[in-house]
Parts: sequence; C-alpha cells; structure tokens
Amino acid sequence: MDPCCTPELERGFDERVAARDLATYRRQGLPPDQRRLLAGLVTEGLGGQTVLDIGGGIGAIHHDLLRAGARSVMDVDGSTAYLDAAQAEARRLGDVARIDYRHGDFVQLADGIEPADVVLLLRVLCCYPDMPALVQASARRARRSYGVIYPRSTWWMRAAAAAYDAVRPVEGSVSGPGYVHKESEVDLVVLKEGFTPVLSETTVFWRVALYRRTAAA
Repeated sequence: MDPCCTPELERGFDERVAARDLATYRRQGLPPDQRRLLAGLVTEGLGGQTVLDIGGGIGAIHHDLLRAGARSVMDVDGSTAYLDAAQAEARRLGDVARIDYRHGDFVQLADGIEPADVVLLLRVLCCYPDMPALVQASARRARRSYGVIYPRSTWWMRAAAAAYDAVRPVEGSVSGPGYVHKESEVDLVVLKEGFTPVLSETTVFWRVALYRRTAAA
C-alpha cells in the first residue's frame, strides 16, 4: 500500500461517513451520475461480464450491475469502513457470494489483480493525488469497457477544491473534492490505453465518461 494515501483514506472515509453514505443510498438509490453511467453500461451490454470497481465505497452500483446481468464484481477500496459497509449491504441483498473485496491502494495492488471486462473508477480521482498513475493502472485492467466519474473542471469545482484543501489539515478528511483534473488530461491517458469514448455527460458537479476498448495499449 502507498503510505501517503491509505491512512488518509481510512481517516477521511471512516465508519461515520460510510454509515451516512449507506443511509443515503437506502433512501434515494443511486445518484444521478451513477445512474447515467449504468444506463451506458447496460446499452453496451452487461450479460456475463466481470466488473472491477476501484474505490467502490458502500458498493451501491454493484447490485444494479448484477441485476443487469454482470457475472461478478471485485471491489478494491482503501477504506476498511467502506468495505465493511459494502459487505454488510451485499449480505442484506443476497449478493455477497458474487462480490470479491480487496483492501488497499489500487495502484500498489494492480499487478496482482486480474483484468475484468468492465473497470469502474467512480468519484475516486477527486481523492487521489496521482491521476495519471491511477487512470493508467485501472484502464489497463479493462478488457472491454472503462467508466469514470470525476469532478468537472469548472470554476466552482476548483473553488470548492481550494476551500477543501484549506480546511483538510484541520479536519483530517479526504471526503471532499480535493483534486480537480482537466477532462482533456484524463481523456488523454485513457485514449493512450486503446479506448474510444462512447459516452460523455455532465451533472452540475460531475463528468460521466464511458469508453470502449478498440486496441491494446
């Protein structure tokens, strides 16, 4: 594990945050950005597909993916509290036998993780300091589809990130939009790995992008 990242994830995404996110999911279901990505994945076809979800949080999208035909999911997360909450919800919904859980920094674990048909990176880039390393490592594990959701590069998201960075040393949290990356820079890394865009949409705060592999990296 990367000593610079995992302890911050454990502190920022603790039991309190996991419980809050799980309660929100149970009340409201998937947020709009994840529903948009799910619709794109369904259009591409999920029947029999394996899914690797990096930074899966409380695992909300896993259950919709399985209902839509995915065969299995692997969830890699740097927060023990999130993994515990995700497993508890999977047991409640009867999906735990089809989901594998791994703890740690994906960039450090990537060489030991098998490729999947679909790789997801949802609301993770805002919490990771090395965007190119994470996007490259995750895209290389995708055999067919690669989906990513991250903060839009707008003035209001940059202002939110600056305000968050100002209080982060005091709060000790990484749950806010700490990093805002230019869409063109994220696209460049993904396209270099042999993908072509099939979906690009935005909400007020998030960019939703889905890519299809067309060539080897």
